[in-house]
Amino acid sequence: MSDSAPELPSSLLSVGRALRMGFRAEPLLLVTGGVLTLAAAVPDALLALGFKLLAEAVALGGGGRLVAAGALLAGLAVGSWLLSLAGERINLRFAERAAVKIESYVARLQSSVATIEHQERSDHLDLLAVLRDHAGALSQLYRSLFSTVGAVTRVLLTVGLLVSVRPLLGLLVVFAVPTVLVSIRRAAVENRAEQGGAQDRRMARHWFVLGSTAPAGKEVRVAGVQRRLRDGRREAWDRAYVPLARARLVSTVWQSAVWAVFGAAFVAGVAYVATGPGSPVAVAGSVTLALAAGGRLSQYVGQTVTESRFFRGIWLDASRRLTWLEEYAAARAGAADLPVPARLRQGVRFEDVGFTYPGSDGPVLDHVSVSLPAGSVVAVVGENGAGKTTLVKLLCRFYEPASGRVTVDGADLARLPPEEWRSRLAGTFQDFFRFEFQAGRAIGLGDLDRAGDLAAVGRAVERAGAGDVVATFPDGLATQLGGTWRGGVEVSFGQWQKLALARGFMRDDPLVLVLDEPTAALDAESEHALFERYAAAARAPGGRDGGRITVLVSHRFSTVRMADLIIVLDGARVLESGTHDELMADGGKYAELYRIQQASYR
Repeated sequence: MSDSAPELPSSLLSVGRALRMGFRAEPLLLVTGGVLTLAAAVPDALLALGFKLLAEAVALGGGGRLVAAGALLAGLAVGSWLLSLAGERINLRFAERAAVKIESYVARLQSSVATIEHQERSDHLDLLAVLRDHAGALSQLYRSLFSTVGAVTRVLLTVGLLVSVRPLLGLLVVFAVPTVLVSIRRAAVENRAEQGGAQDRRMARHWFVLGSTAPAGKEVRVAGVQRRLRDGRREAWDRAYVPLARARLVSTVWQSAVWAVFGAAFVAGVAYVATGPGSPVAVAGSVTLALAAGGRLSQYVGQTVTESRFFRGIWLDASRRLTWLEEYAAARAGAADLPVPARLRQGVRFEDVGFTYPGSDGPVLDHVSVSLPAGSVVAVVGENGAGKTTLVKLLCRFYEPASGRVTVDGADLARLPPEEWRSRLAGTFQDFFRFEFQAGRAIGLGDLDRAGDLAAVGRAVERAGAGDVVATFPDGLATQLGGTWRGGVEVSFGQWQKLALARGFMRDDPLVLVLDEPTAALDAESEHALFERYAAAARAPGGRDGGRITVLVSHRFSTVRMADLIIVLDGARVLESGTHDELMADGGKYAELYRIQQASYR
């Protein structure tokens, strides 16, 4: 499994997809905003012509000519302002509506991926961090595109006016081209620098969160590492910002140079018109037009440069990342052409499974072959880093095996629909999340279809042995969890753990029940009693008939001795497996570790 940075899709493909997404979001607002934005470019560019006619009217005298020229100039100015204002308001409304849909779409894409690899790999996280920052900006893609086209329209109309005065003035465009090219290059260089510093920016953010939020507050103060947190954040920020600042400085120097050349060419063009042939009135009108149009040309070229830079550096880049995420999600959808069984008859089997985390030196699982029989209670034990949690992750399809396969009743797990498979899983993980909702809702999330069923929530609380926790809450299941919320209560780690257990027991008839060290905050006696109850339920007729597999992961050997099958992992391999009595009789690793723990409890 490679840890190299993924290659982004082509710009053309990405922008096309993003534009189609925006059109589907709000087609009427989109078309209206585009028409108004482009229409506003015409009177704005023709203002130079109005100034020319006004100058000629002043030189020739006559009230009628002055009134007509003034009325034309006013009409162009007001028309440009009204169209621009209306277009901006419509585009803003479109962007607000589209932003909600696009951000929801990005979140849905990430959660739709069957595995969680993209949320744990550093190179993928760098891409996703930039996409999250710019997801809302994608809603501005059309506005940027319209503004860019509008700016180009202004440039073309302005060049046409200049050429009508003196054809050679059209050469000003040649001097304007480098400003656009340098700007595009500038955006690309700065974007590479920004992408290169994505991980350091995430690290700077991590240092900031450590130093400014409650979870780490006690340890930070006891250890007295406040200065180290500040220094760490500063160092990470410098690593991210210094290369970007250097890239910006170099590109700014180039930008200034090409604009200086354009400015010199513009001054020369005005002097050329002023010294040309023609009557004084005609020359005055031509100079006025050249000044107005030439001055506006620099402004319009600047607008084109700015919009193209944002389009190239932000919206285009964000759209490429969005397309990458779409393709990533589609590539991991798999065949999913086999149904999830209604009950397990044979069980789950790991066949020569190997797995290595991206960036790791060695495999976490190496040629692992083991069966989890239907209707059994299976315990997985081993020292830290032996691969216990990884085995569970593969069983839940959070990752795909790098080699070998996992089968369910003989069918490849990779061919089962992941959402359907997970709907038949239940349990709790050691790194459970703290949902700061009302207690009943935080538990009910374990089975969303029955989240509002208080009877089902009550049964889950009973299964998890969490009744004592709920009893301490002032409003029972209606109590808001988390002291930072209005009316919320502080919840200890052990209480959170029992609530997480209850959430894991919301489903009544799962095919697989996973308990990945979910009772670390409980004492050994409480854990043993809890697991004993789970094992008894698993062996009851309801559990046996459905072929339910209960997987227990624990460091406490006194707890797992009740299991039908104990799998001992060591050095990424299955070292031994069997019942407690069989493993004790063998006198291997399990027996050694069991006796050590037994002696410590005595």
